[in-house]
Amino acid sequence: MEKITVAALLMSMVVCGSLMKTTFGAFYTVGDSAGWTTIGNVNYKQWAATKTFQFGDTIVFTYNKQFHNVMQVTHADYRSCNISTPITTHSTGNDSIVIKTYGHHYYLCAVPGHCQAGQKLDINVKRLSSTSAPTPSPSSSSPSPSSTPTSATASNTNSVGKATTSIKLGFAIAVLVAIV
Repeated sequence: MEKITVAALLMSMVVCGSLMKTTFGAFYTVGDSAGWTTIGNVNYKQWAATKTFQFGDTIVFTYNKQFHNVMQVTHADYRSCNISTPITTHSTGNDSIVIKTYGHHYYLCAVPGHCQAGQKLDINVKRLSSTSAPTPSPSSSSPSPSSTPTSATASNTNSVGKATTSIKLGFAIAVLVAIV
């Protein structure tokens, strides 16, 4: 009887862990280890092209707040590097932005010359097929990160990871310790 209980508990953990995947997204540090900068010729277009962003993912901008900031802008303002009408402005130096809609999300640095030098980012969140995930927002789109899951927090700015990995592992260890 005890083996059946343990098996049922482990099966429940797997199911719960799978459900958590749709609740917690991945964390992406913009520009990876370089961060949000004009130094080192980071190609943010190429960086974004290697990722598959999903609804619920978090993009983290890390930068020196004395020299940079982050503005979310419209497509037209992104293309022209216009900073006069931002949608939002961030300036902490460690800005975490949760993707809550599908479609394109445009960001740039408003420091004069930085956007023109390439410090701008287009995040495209595409819709998944209706059989893959629930549709949390009717106004956008989404897929899944190709990077290796490593961290449940954005504190490690050099990594990209699924929050679910650490949560599942922690939950599994806690249950196994409780069983033993």
